[in-house]
Amino acid sequence: MSCEHLICARCSGPVVEGRCPTCRNARDQVHRDGPSIPPALILAALVALLFVALILQRAY
Repeated sequence: MSCEHLICARCSGPVVEGRCPTCRNARDQVHRDGPSIPPALILAALVALLFVALILQRAY
């Protein structure tokens, strides 16, 4: 979602410009980054999955 087309109810300006505190607050909420998964965690999960697959392959 972006704030390019949002209009502030307080100052009637585009939210993307951040003319008033309400605009700046709304813009910050829209552009706040969510929690991201670090690449090292993804790699660790793939290695663990590979390890489990190899164990299961040897067991059967």
